[in-house]
Amino acid sequence: MVMEGSELEVIEACQRGEREAFAALFEAHKDRVYSIALRYSGNRAAAMDIAQDAFLKLLSRIQEFRGEARFETWLFRVVVNSCLDYRRGLRRSLPFASGVLDALSSGRDSVLKGLMRSEMCEGVQQGIATLPPQQRIVVVLRYTEGLSYDEIAAIVGCSTGTVASRLNRAHKTLERRLGHLRRNGDV
Repeated sequence: MVMEGSELEVIEACQRGEREAFAALFEAHKDRVYSIALRYSGNRAAAMDIAQDAFLKLLSRIQEFRGEARFETWLFRVVVNSCLDYRRGLRRSLPFASGVLDALSSGRDSVLKGLMRSEMCEGVQQGIATLPPQQRIVVVLRYTEGLSYDEIAAIVGCSTGTVASRLNRAHKTLERRLGHLRRNGDV
Protein backbone atom coordinates (compact mmCIF):
# COMPACT_ATOMS: atom_id res chain seq x y z
CA MET A 1 0.00 0.00 0.00
CA VAL A 2 1.36 3.43 -0.98
CA MET A 3 -0.45 5.57 1.61
CA GLU A 4 2.61 5.97 3.79
CA GLY A 5 4.86 7.42 1.06
CA SER A 6 5.50 11.04 0.25
CA GLU A 7 2.98 12.89 -1.90
CA LEU A 8 5.21 12.59 -4.97
CA GLU A 9 5.41 8.81 -4.50
CA VAL A 10 1.63 8.69 -4.12
CA ILE A 11 1.18 10.71 -7.33
CA GLU A 12 3.57 8.44 -9.20
CA ALA A 13 1.62 5.42 -7.91
CA CYS A 14 -1.60 7.06 -9.13
CA GLN A 15 -0.01 7.52 -12.53
CA ARG A 16 0.73 3.79 -12.56
CA GLY A 17 -2.95 3.12 -11.81
CA GLU A 18 -2.72 2.02 -8.18
CA ARG A 19 -6.14 2.42 -6.54
CA GLU A 20 -4.80 2.72 -3.00
CA ALA A 21 -2.70 5.68 -4.08
CA PHE A 22 -5.71 7.48 -5.53
CA ALA A 23 -7.64 6.78 -2.32
CA ALA A 24 -4.77 8.33 -0.33
CA LEU A 25 -4.71 11.37 -2.62
CA PHE A 26 -8.48 11.71 -2.29
CA GLU A 27 -8.33 11.53 1.51
CA ALA A 28 -5.55 14.10 1.66
CA HIS A 29 -7.36 16.69 -0.48
CA LYS A 30 -11.10 16.02 -0.31
CA ASP A 31 -11.88 18.63 2.36
CA ARG A 32 -10.17 21.53 0.58
CA VAL A 33 -11.65 20.53 -2.79
CA TYR A 34 -15.13 20.40 -1.27
CA SER A 35 -14.56 23.69 0.55
CA ILE A 36 -13.65 25.53 -2.65
CA ALA A 37 -16.60 23.98 -4.47
CA LEU A 38 -19.01 24.86 -1.66
CA ARG A 39 -17.84 28.44 -1.38
CA TYR A 40 -18.05 28.84 -5.13
CA SER A 41 -21.48 27.25 -5.57
CA GLY A 42 -23.12 28.07 -2.24
CA ASN A 43 -24.98 24.80 -2.41
CA ARG A 44 -23.97 21.53 -0.71
CA ALA A 45 -25.39 19.30 -3.43
CA ALA A 46 -23.73 21.36 -6.15
CA ALA A 47 -20.46 21.33 -4.19
CA MET A 48 -20.58 17.54 -4.02
CA ASP A 49 -21.16 17.41 -7.79
CA ILE A 50 -18.29 19.80 -8.44
CA ALA A 51 -15.95 17.92 -6.09
CA GLN A 52 -16.89 14.61 -7.69
CA ASP A 53 -16.27 16.07 -11.13
CA ALA A 54 -12.91 17.45 -9.99
CA PHE A 55 -11.79 14.06 -8.65
CA LEU A 56 -12.97 12.30 -11.81
CA LYS A 57 -10.93 14.79 -13.84
CA LEU A 58 -8.01 14.23 -11.49
CA LEU A 59 -8.23 10.48 -11.97
CA SER A 60 -8.43 10.76 -15.75
CA ARG A 61 -5.74 13.46 -16.03
CA ILE A 62 -3.23 12.44 -13.37
CA GLN A 63 -0.87 11.43 -16.20
CA GLU A 64 -0.72 15.09 -17.23
CA PHE A 65 0.85 16.14 -13.91
CA ARG A 66 4.52 16.74 -14.65
CA GLY A 67 5.67 18.19 -11.35
CA GLU A 68 6.42 21.61 -12.85
CA ALA A 69 4.16 23.21 -10.21
CA ARG A 70 3.14 22.10 -6.75
CA PHE A 71 0.55 19.33 -6.91
CA GLU A 72 -1.87 21.38 -4.82
CA THR A 73 -1.68 24.22 -7.35
CA TRP A 74 -2.36 21.80 -10.19
CA LEU A 75 -5.26 20.23 -8.27
CA PHE A 76 -6.80 23.63 -7.46
CA ARG A 77 -6.65 24.41 -11.17
CA VAL A 78 -8.70 21.26 -11.84
CA VAL A 79 -11.19 22.32 -9.13
CA VAL A 80 -11.47 25.85 -10.53
CA ASN A 81 -12.14 24.44 -13.99
CA SER A 82 -14.83 22.17 -12.53
CA CYS A 83 -16.42 25.17 -10.81
CA LEU A 84 -16.41 27.16 -14.03
CA ASP A 85 -17.75 24.17 -15.98
CA TYR A 86 -20.56 23.83 -13.45
CA ARG A 87 -21.34 27.51 -13.75
CA ARG A 88 -21.46 27.33 -17.53
CA GLY A 89 -23.75 24.31 -17.26
CA LEU A 90 -26.23 26.13 -15.06
CA ARG A 91 -26.33 29.36 -17.05
CA ARG A 92 -27.77 31.13 -14.05
CA SER A 93 -26.51 32.89 -10.99
CA LEU A 94 -25.67 30.76 -7.97
CA PRO A 95 -25.81 31.91 -4.35
CA PHE A 96 -22.50 32.21 -2.50
CA ALA A 97 -22.48 30.43 0.84
CA SER A 98 -20.34 31.86 3.55
CA GLY A 99 -19.60 31.14 7.18
CA VAL A 100 -19.41 34.84 8.00
CA LEU A 101 -22.47 34.83 10.24
CA ASP A 102 -21.24 31.88 12.28
CA ALA A 103 -17.90 33.57 12.84
CA LEU A 104 -19.44 36.90 13.81
CA SER A 105 -22.47 35.87 15.83
CA SER A 106 -22.37 35.27 19.52
CA GLY A 107 -24.88 33.61 21.79
CA ARG A 108 -25.74 36.99 23.36
CA ASP A 109 -27.06 38.62 20.20
CA SER A 110 -30.63 39.79 20.35
CA VAL A 111 -33.16 38.41 17.89
CA LEU A 112 -33.29 41.78 16.13
CA LYS A 113 -29.52 42.01 15.83
CA GLY A 114 -29.40 38.43 14.55
CA LEU A 115 -32.03 39.25 11.94
CA MET A 116 -30.09 42.33 10.83
CA ARG A 117 -26.91 40.29 10.48
CA SER A 118 -28.77 37.63 8.56
CA GLU A 119 -30.12 40.20 6.12
CA MET A 120 -26.67 41.77 5.75
CA CYS A 121 -25.04 38.39 5.09
CA GLU A 122 -27.71 37.56 2.55
CA GLY A 123 -26.99 40.86 0.79
CA VAL A 124 -23.27 40.09 0.71
CA GLN A 125 -23.94 36.57 -0.58
CA GLN A 126 -26.19 37.92 -3.31
CA GLY A 127 -23.60 40.53 -4.27
CA ILE A 128 -20.87 37.93 -4.60
CA ALA A 129 -23.19 35.55 -6.46
CA THR A 130 -23.69 38.15 -9.19
CA LEU A 131 -19.98 38.62 -9.86
CA PRO A 132 -18.73 37.23 -13.18
CA PRO A 133 -17.27 33.71 -12.71
CA GLN A 134 -13.65 34.83 -13.21
CA GLN A 135 -14.01 37.47 -10.48
CA ARG A 136 -15.94 35.18 -8.15
CA ILE A 137 -13.33 32.42 -8.27
CA VAL A 138 -10.47 34.79 -7.36
CA VAL A 139 -12.57 36.12 -4.46
CA VAL A 140 -13.17 32.53 -3.25
CA LEU A 141 -9.51 31.54 -3.56
CA ARG A 142 -8.25 34.74 -1.91
CA TYR A 143 -10.68 35.15 0.96
CA THR A 144 -11.81 31.63 1.78
CA GLU A 145 -8.65 29.71 0.95
CA GLY A 146 -6.24 32.50 1.87
CA LEU A 147 -4.10 31.97 -1.22
CA SER A 148 -1.57 34.53 -2.41
CA TYR A 149 -1.90 36.35 -5.72
CA ASP A 150 0.91 34.18 -7.13
CA GLU A 151 -0.85 30.97 -6.08
CA ILE A 152 -4.17 32.15 -7.51
CA ALA A 153 -2.45 33.14 -10.76
CA ALA A 154 -0.95 29.67 -11.10
CA ILE A 155 -4.31 28.01 -10.38
CA VAL A 156 -6.42 30.21 -12.65
CA GLY A 157 -3.80 30.37 -15.39
CA CYS A 158 -3.22 34.11 -15.61
CA SER A 159 -0.72 36.69 -14.39
CA THR A 160 -0.65 38.09 -10.85
CA GLY A 161 -1.58 41.45 -12.37
CA THR A 162 -4.73 39.89 -13.80
CA VAL A 163 -5.57 38.42 -10.39
CA ALA A 164 -5.12 41.85 -8.82
CA SER A 165 -7.25 43.42 -11.53
CA ARG A 166 -10.05 40.87 -11.10
CA LEU A 167 -10.03 41.34 -7.34
CA ASN A 168 -10.03 45.12 -7.74
CA ARG A 169 -13.01 44.97 -10.12
CA ALA A 170 -14.82 42.60 -7.73
CA HIS A 171 -14.16 44.97 -4.80
CA LYS A 172 -15.47 47.97 -6.75
CA THR A 173 -18.56 46.08 -7.89
CA LEU A 174 -19.28 44.88 -4.36
CA GLU A 175 -18.73 48.37 -2.95
CA ARG A 176 -21.29 49.78 -5.40
CA ARG A 177 -23.80 47.00 -4.73
CA LEU A 178 -23.31 46.84 -0.97
CA GLY A 179 -22.48 50.46 -0.14
CA HIS A 180 -25.95 50.93 1.29
CA LEU A 181 -25.08 48.51 4.11
CA ARG A 182 -22.17 50.70 5.18
CA ARG A 183 -24.17 53.91 4.87
CA ASN A 184 -26.90 52.41 7.05
CA GLY A 185 -24.35 51.55 9.69
CA ASP A 186 -24.86 47.82 9.31
CA VAL A 187 -21.27 47.06 8.33
